[in-house]
Amino acid sequence: MTGVAREPGERRAELADALARVRERIADACAAAGRAEDEVTLIAVTKTFPASDVRLLAGLGLTEVGENRDQEARPKAAECADLPLTWHFVGALQTNKARAVAGYADVVHSVDRSRLVRALSDAAVRAGRTLRCLVQVSLDEDVPDQERGRSGAVPKAVPALADEIAGADGLELGGVMAVAPLGADPLPAFTRLAAVAAEVRRAHPGAAVVSAGMSGDLEQAIACGATHLRVGTALLGGRRAIVR
Repeated sequence: MTGVAREPGERRAELADALARVRERIADACAAAGRAEDEVTLIAVTKTFPASDVRLLAGLGLTEVGENRDQEARPKAAECADLPLTWHFVGALQTNKARAVAGYADVVHSVDRSRLVRALSDAAVRAGRTLRCLVQVSLDEDVPDQERGRSGAVPKAVPALADEIAGADGLELGGVMAVAPLGADPLPAFTRLAAVAAEVRRAHPGAAVVSAGMSGDLEQAIACGATHLRVGTALLGGRRAIVR
């Protein structure tokens, strides 16, 4: 049940059980795809859940944490600064938030335009940090702009944007990210993403990250070569209205 206070031991057991189930799904999907489990990194998307859950997950060995809102991510990262975590910013990012995000994020998954590349580069240099950046790819490019459910650069624009990231001070090109189109079979979309990722790797062999797959479609993402999964609900339960 969401919104109900739990004792730490009860919540830890709940998270441990959910993590075991997700890891079992990953293992089964990797076996079906002929891939090794260690090729896939699990990111816990802790949107609307408290820092105490991040600490419990870290104690269970899961130290890759994703957030999609700066106003929530920044204080949570500060509260967990003593933990050896990798913070992934996975949501749509406004340029005026680039400096704040550059202060705590290690990886930014949602780079979809040149202006954001420049803003993140300036922010990273100011902060004395290196940000790993992924190009967010739109997989519903055939849908009219006003009907699109996801952000992202259209596939034909991705190589140039990847080049910009690779050449920007303070940034490192990590690869690509995408979210499957709303209400559609994710397999064709993730197949298109795999082709875009391969094109990026031909120009930038080190950009091997393919961030794709969430609670409902991680199996299809793994089948299409995803290296990073962004899982929230399957790990933490239904979203809460307020962080506590």
